[in-house]
Amino acid sequence: MKATRKVVLAAFALLCAASVRATEVTVVRNVRGPEGPLYVDGNLYYVGWVSNTLSRWNGHESTVLNHIPGCNQNGLALTKQHTFLLACTAERGAILEVDMNGKILRRWDADDKGRKFIGGINDLMVTANGGAYATVFGTYKAVPAGVTGKILYLAPGARQWVQVATDLDYANGIGISPDQKTLYVDETVGDCILKFTVNPDGTLSHRANFALLYVLVPNKVNAWWIGPDSMKVGRHGNLYVAQWMGGKVLKISPGGKLLHVFDIAAGDGTTNVAFGPGEKDLYVTVVKDPNDPLARGSIVRIPNVR
Repeated sequence: MKATRKVVLAAFALLCAASVRATEVTVVRNVRGPEGPLYVDGNLYYVGWVSNTLSRWNGHESTVLNHIPGCNQNGLALTKQHTFLLACTAERGAILEVDMNGKILRRWDADDKGRKFIGGINDLMVTANGGAYATVFGTYKAVPAGVTGKILYLAPGARQWVQVATDLDYANGIGISPDQKTLYVDETVGDCILKFTVNPDGTLSHRANFALLYVLVPNKVNAWWIGPDSMKVGRHGNLYVAQWMGGKVLKISPGGKLLHVFDIAAGDGTTNVAFGPGEKDLYVTVVKDPNDPLARGSIVRIPNVR
């Protein structure tokens, strides 16, 4: 009887494990440097920073919309005009505005003071009033050599980006609270999420630590680059943060409490997340092996939790 009971329990455990894995569905395969997912009007848009492409998945197949050598496409944000802001995270960074078919409409290589985006643009987001924020990653080296990350702001209707924060330890994902009063920014090397008060003119103040990832969840590996990558903020103000080299997406409340850990089976290099209709599903971009120079990965769909 005992042996039979062990077999039954083992079989039950396997069924449970299979059930958990079955909730993660790979929707796009063979992406080199998957990032920047956005679900818009029934289509999933995403970029590849190694392939230098912007693509659209219609639920059945993917179409490459543009190929911009030397851009290393990264973050992607939808504007009020139904165009995209696209981050070029190459060393000499740029911000592009492109239409929904990938045609370049506008390009910025420097801020209002003429300062080049050295270190590359990593991520960006659009505010409720049509303004936008972007992060300057910082000069990349295998071992971090300096705290040089920045935050840029483009006011509604403005022609030039302005610098609104400096001294970030590899500035990465960026998001804003539903009431538009708090800006969240990831510091990848610092393994930290910062928060700022958003002033009426779009400038930032009251910088503070919001969350330390290694306090919320144990680090999967000991490395400089295990930390928060990109993020999205949900309609209830919760943060969904992809943990690079952690194989996870963390759901964090506006108060900094860890609400849920989404373990991603497709790889350890989770880079970003997008919401499906009604935020019922999450689309996660993930690199299978963070040490792979081609950053080969995929996009998976997982159910959200309430």
